[in-house]
Amino acid sequence: MTHDHDLVLRPTDAQTTAALNPPAGRNGGDLVVETLAGLGATTVFGLPGQHALGMFDALRRSDLRYVGLRVENNAGFAADAYGRVTGEAAPLLLSTGPGALTSLAALQEAAAASAPVLAISSQVPTAGLGGGRHGYLHELPDQAASFRGVVKSVHTVRTQSQIPSAIAAAWKSALTAPHGPVWVEIPQDVLLAPTALPGVTALDATPEELVPRPELTALAAHLLSRAERPAIIAGGGVVRADAAGKLRALAEKLDAPVVTTFGGKGAFPWTHPLSLQSWLEDRHTTDFLEDADVLLVVGSGLGELSSNYHTFAPRGRVVQIEADLGKLESNHPALGIHADARLALQALLETVEERTDPTAPERVRSVLAKVAARIGAQELTLEQEVLASVRRALPAGSPSFWDMTILAYWAWSAFDAHAPNLMHSAQGAGGLGYGFPAALGAAAADPTRPVLAVSGDGGALYSVAELATARQYGLDVTWLIVDDGGYGILREYMTDAFGQATATELTRPDYVALAESFGVPGVRTTPDTLEKDLAGALATPGPSVVVLPAVLRMFAPTHLG
Repeated sequence: MTHDHDLVLRPTDAQTTAALNPPAGRNGGDLVVETLAGLGATTVFGLPGQHALGMFDALRRSDLRYVGLRVENNAGFAADAYGRVTGEAAPLLLSTGPGALTSLAALQEAAAASAPVLAISSQVPTAGLGGGRHGYLHELPDQAASFRGVVKSVHTVRTQSQIPSAIAAAWKSALTAPHGPVWVEIPQDVLLAPTALPGVTALDATPEELVPRPELTALAAHLLSRAERPAIIAGGGVVRADAAGKLRALAEKLDAPVVTTFGGKGAFPWTHPLSLQSWLEDRHTTDFLEDADVLLVVGSGLGELSSNYHTFAPRGRVVQIEADLGKLESNHPALGIHADARLALQALLETVEERTDPTAPERVRSVLAKVAARIGAQELTLEQEVLASVRRALPAGSPSFWDMTILAYWAWSAFDAHAPNLMHSAQGAGGLGYGFPAALGAAAADPTRPVLAVSGDGGALYSVAELATARQYGLDVTWLIVDDGGYGILREYMTDAFGQATATELTRPDYVALAESFGVPGVRTTPDTLEKDLAGALATPGPSVVVLPAVLRMFAPTHLG
């Protein structure tokens, strides 16, 4: 008979010696960085602050690489991108109060996009926890309360011995499907106090697998195998779960057309005969999906953008695979399968019966032709040429990060990402300023390929401080700024709704001169020279800025035209 105590790992002589003789000069911050290294982290992002100095002092005794940004929100965006690109939890080190709160918009985007960000913040000294009356600098009555509605889990540490377990629990939470941001806070005195605790080793924070229930996948397989007009909507959950290969295999086994959501860009090959691409803001696509007698939705909650602004009304049976329990059947009744996309698709692959539908590719071509005709009737040649120039200039294996700007809205529908996990945007939460700092995080994750960031001039003003970060670390990011003189999409919305726009026009800097003042090369381009200038910047190592003065228009999203 095996007892629990028989399973305890016995320390080796070397481990015992190390535990009895920890290095001198360590503090609570060392327990933080040792725990992160023990969990497999190699890079941390952040910004120092008075209460957090114990963590930052410990970094110099660590092998962790630190990438410091100039604004906490931008540091959060960089960590978000690092988490998306690597699939690893990205540590984000922050200070208390204003520093912590400034990261909230970035953590909201990470939550919406299921990006694994491990935010570790300092706190006021232990005596002030939960009080709000002690008058400490940066003090909040309940700092953690500001994050509970945003992150997956919140962990408050009160003693040094709690640090490794709290961070390990947060790491596990961040990487358990659905991925997402988590929050750990540690008081200043706990971080600064000397520690005699042994160096942190032998951590286990293996994420739990979210396995589908077999009776549900059996029923889903039965429905799909016997469907006359099956179709698939593939969302960001397919990308996060690294399940694009299984999605393609299932679609081909069923002869089922596939449309990818804006968060699921690249989850299915753009030019595949079964690919409806990403034209979700289009009535022709919506009609096609509504006509499916069985619609498989994988890794999407069918939110506002994915449902053509909630105009989508499926007439057939919906099967929804979703790791986020709160999104399961949240917008449409369905056979809801709470599971990781990769595991659920594998179960379906093993149980569906092959079906053949020679009409499927032709039906797909018909929808895409109708979409092309509708867009073509709107006289939007400039916009299409600019987007095509960006695609030709960007190397096939390079990732791109898009801010909330008109060219990005075009890209959601019309840009071929070429592969999963290469095109990312802030469409989850929809905040400005994502593109450039996120691209910096991706470049820190993989310096072997250039990274593209795309912003409008309004969004760019959120991120200009990070030109210093790009220069300081030599990050290989080319930043395309489309300068239309203001908040272009809001200008369109207000003009359409009210006849004129208010608060949308901006005084802005000379972005080329500004970039060069940071030591970053800049070039002003035109639609005709964009491809050449952008390709040249991407081919040159290190950061660069390309400015395109142009007023782009958005296509009409649902008009049949």
